[in-house]
Amino acid sequence: MTDSYKKFEAVIGGQPVLVETGALCGLANGSCTVTCGETVVMANVTMADKPRADQDWFPLGVEFEEKLYSVGKIPGGFKKREGRPGDSAILTSRLIDRPIRPLFPDGMYNDVAVVVTTLSIDPEVSPEPLAMLATSIALTISDIPWNGPTGSCVVGRVDGKFVLNPRTSQQEKSDMHVVVSGTADAVLMVEAAADEVTEQDMLAAIMFAHENIKYQVEFQKTIAKRIGKEKREVNIYKVDEDLETKIKSYATSFIEKALGETDLEKRRAAEARVDEMVADQFAEIYDDSKRDIETILTDIKQEIIRKKIIEKGLRPDGRGLKDIRQIWCKTGMLPRVHGSSIFTRGNTQVLNICTLGMISDAQRLEGIDDEEQKRYMHHYNMPPYATGEAKNMRATGRREIGHGALAERALEPVLPSEEEFPYAIRTVSEVLSSNGSSSMASVCASSMTLMNAGVPIKAAVAGIAMGLVKEDKKVAVLSDIQGVEDFLGDMDFKVAGTTKGITAIQMDMKIAGIDEATLKTALNQAKEGRAHILKAMNQEIEKPESKLSKYAPKIFSMQINPDKIREVIGSGGKVINKIIDETGVKIDIDDDGKVLIGGMDQSKIDRAKEIIQGIVFEPEIGKQYSGKVVRAIEIGAFVSFMGKEGMIHISKLIPGKRVEKVADVVKVGDSVEVKVIKVDEKGRIDLARVVENQA
Repeated sequence: MTDSYKKFEAVIGGQPVLVETGALCGLANGSCTVTCGETVVMANVTMADKPRADQDWFPLGVEFEEKLYSVGKIPGGFKKREGRPGDSAILTSRLIDRPIRPLFPDGMYNDVAVVVTTLSIDPEVSPEPLAMLATSIALTISDIPWNGPTGSCVVGRVDGKFVLNPRTSQQEKSDMHVVVSGTADAVLMVEAAADEVTEQDMLAAIMFAHENIKYQVEFQKTIAKRIGKEKREVNIYKVDEDLETKIKSYATSFIEKALGETDLEKRRAAEARVDEMVADQFAEIYDDSKRDIETILTDIKQEIIRKKIIEKGLRPDGRGLKDIRQIWCKTGMLPRVHGSSIFTRGNTQVLNICTLGMISDAQRLEGIDDEEQKRYMHHYNMPPYATGEAKNMRATGRREIGHGALAERALEPVLPSEEEFPYAIRTVSEVLSSNGSSSMASVCASSMTLMNAGVPIKAAVAGIAMGLVKEDKKVAVLSDIQGVEDFLGDMDFKVAGTTKGITAIQMDMKIAGIDEATLKTALNQAKEGRAHILKAMNQEIEKPESKLSKYAPKIFSMQINPDKIREVIGSGGKVINKIIDETGVKIDIDDDGKVLIGGMDQSKIDRAKEIIQGIVFEPEIGKQYSGKVVRAIEIGAFVSFMGKEGMIHISKLIPGKRVEKVADVVKVGDSVEVKVIKVDEKGRIDLARVVENQA
């Protein structure tokens, strides 16, 4: 080890945690590894020496690298190496990003890169909270300007008791999974999945987490005192003060008038006219000041809107703080799909479509956890036209993946089990128009679509996005925020759930956190708004349709002896492929012997079922079956039943009577009732004919 190597130990959630730094990655601005159990993650942070030219947003990049060697796996595919990060890695990157982003200095535009790598994974110890902790430590001990540290943890609840950073076996029994991050003073980020828990219990879980976060922050301060670097001086972008004074004097009254328009399109048009007027007035006087002018105009608008909200309780579209935009929704408008709905709230509109398939259609996963497939998939798409923009279509981004995952979490608690409903389920949200809270509109639309498709969900789920404006000690919590309130406000707090309780939360702060009292207000106000939205949804569809769409596949489930699976599949899949070719159905077989047969034609499903039952059928001695005579010989008749064939000896054709000729009693093609009297070691079956009134 080098002289710079240092190690620090703490106990988090009852588990010893080891932090090591100084031995690895010497050229990074800050670096550390964090170990808990046999899980080891490494965090490295770096910063560019100079800001980007003409940059107007903070270029922070966060990558969570899921290395399959950390769980002893070789990647699949032709290249046999990790490629594009999967959804799980992207979602973890977002978890790391969201609490650290608001703590960088305003106006700092140097590129900052955070890379967290999984080096070793203990199946019982989740890497996510360790990755968030490692990132905070690396930033805290680095020379990168940052107003941390932050602490992060997961809260579960097992047998009514909160558990900090639950082990995997504990999480399986938990009715909540709440990721919380914050400073010693306030909560910065919440990401939660829950099984319809109450607002009081959710608040208690968050505050339980915050107590441990305070401990983590003090632990990191101890580390920083020993090895922390002095923070670097960087160029902070500031507008020209003289220009700011003149624009405020010239434009404020015009902007106030433009922002007085409550109609979105009229307001945007009025703002555009003011922006153009200001640019014409000052662009020539202040050369190369386009960026400054745009920033000053945004700041003036923000100040006016926030002041009106705080002092008058009035929002840009004229609503009060708790008012929900007008809701319109409809189900079943697309004839060929398995289920569909449209949910509209103000200027936000989402079309959602449900597709049902075989379990084999579930998404296959390759990652560092033990989950191999995902039965329910929610995909979120937001094309440029949704915001009225003319841009090129691009591949699915991190935002889309995050919004899809949030809606997925919100609905999972109400879905039927695979045993109750043996289908893979995919819902797709196409955002047709967006002015705030499109992810929560996706939750509402998905809930209605699932019911329209006949999926027997336990309850309807609605979502609402809450906002916050905080000026000194004055606080205003906003229900159902629109785009401008998200952009100019201090919080984006999304809450989804049923009438019974919360199923998902995602909270991000743009200021240095939120206190318990404000969090409580936001949760309770969200509950009121959710109830209002659910009432509107119920007026369109109150419960799942009793029947699936005629275009949805019909699925029959049966159980066979696992020892018979090989016989059903056959050498190289010959048997099962022959069944599929003959009937046109899809067949899934699990290792435990569960067989799912799916198709559009019930008669073909029945035929496939009959063939499989014949293959796996084991006749029971003494049991009676219906069959058909397929051959007759001198000493007896061969009968086909349940896919098997056995022989009735001539002496067993009529009980207690001698028969001279087989043909005197039965002929080929006759239907007969038979009883199994013997099965020898070679599987040959002896039968006796059963006649009416025979015991």
